[in-house]
Amino acid sequence: MEWVLLVRYGEIHLKGLNRPYFERALVDNIRRALGSLGGKITRGTGRMIVTGIGESDLSAACDRLSRVFGIHSISPAVAADKAWDNVVRHAAELMNKLVVDGQEHSFKVFARRSDKTYFINSEGIGRELGHEMLERFPSLHVDLHKPEIKLCVEIRDRAYIYCTEIPGSKGMPTGTAGRAALLLSGGIDSPVAGYMMAKRGLSLIAVHFYSYPYTSERARDKVVELTRLVSCYAGEIRLFLVPFTDIQMTIYEKCPPKETTILMRRLMMKIAERIAASEGAMALITGESLGQVASQTLESLVVTDNAVSMPVFRPLIGFDKEDITAMARNIGTFETSILPYEDCCTVFVPKHPVTKPVLSDLIASEASTDFSGMMDKAIADTELMVIG
Repeated sequence: MEWVLLVRYGEIHLKGLNRPYFERALVDNIRRALGSLGGKITRGTGRMIVTGIGESDLSAACDRLSRVFGIHSISPAVAADKAWDNVVRHAAELMNKLVVDGQEHSFKVFARRSDKTYFINSEGIGRELGHEMLERFPSLHVDLHKPEIKLCVEIRDRAYIYCTEIPGSKGMPTGTAGRAALLLSGGIDSPVAGYMMAKRGLSLIAVHFYSYPYTSERARDKVVELTRLVSCYAGEIRLFLVPFTDIQMTIYEKCPPKETTILMRRLMMKIAERIAASEGAMALITGESLGQVASQTLESLVVTDNAVSMPVFRPLIGFDKEDITAMARNIGTFETSILPYEDCCTVFVPKHPVTKPVLSDLIASEASTDFSGMMDKAIADTELMVIG
């Protein structure tokens, strides 16, 4: 049997005359995801067909493709000549792998005829192929509502026969919506925020602030691993590791204690904006959720946003911690995020942080110390890692 992968896309269908742009981007992302597994990709109506993947590699290929944004679902399928006897024979061979001798199974045939010149319509294919399977497998019975086995046949340029449909990550192809910079901490929230915006087509760079020796090498390794996990969905990510110790110590020593967290966030945003601009990114992404901590009250977010001119995307703004944790578990970042290595945001937390900061007060506190040279040095000493 010749095996192929039927790759279905969803939201791209809604695009008009520029749909080919999104299809080409999806093909490129599929090719990158398959990598050394190879395969040839052919674009069809509502489908991509991947040929040339060995049967032993089908599972690995499906796993990779299930994390490519823009894909609705994937089916390993047998490709065959459209002659009716050939379709029946291959369907029987596929069913033979699923039907257990002496055990009752319910099934239903799902047929789709894209080739309108084919001698029998979709309804007829379902009826006749179902009859053929009942003749060959006495333990089968038809269940039109909740079948255990779904035997699917698509008549296109060839006949494609399959029984499995693996969910994809949906969304839009990564890279079709531009580029943004993710402020990546070592916590649960920011990797999920990056995932959600990449799902809308953004390609990502990531900016992480560390305060050595107050944060350890293990905390840094944790962030690198989180970036790798997000890159499984978002593709290659350029990770910028920014030394923040001097700035953080200066804030701690010279500024009002209750304002330290907000001032730190403002300077992080300013540095991230400069790195983003140098990388061609047009927005910042954070994992903030309204009211979750003192720096995420509405007043605090207004003061933080004032520090930059770029748009700030906060995809988690309306989610509670339980929702975010569930998403982190689903995409595989949760276990890494909860490793007990602190990031610089948790090292110098004031005892009584301001929850309703006044913008003019924060601007005055920030202006009381010249941070420009320290920010220049932090950017100059930033380390770049390319992770994918």
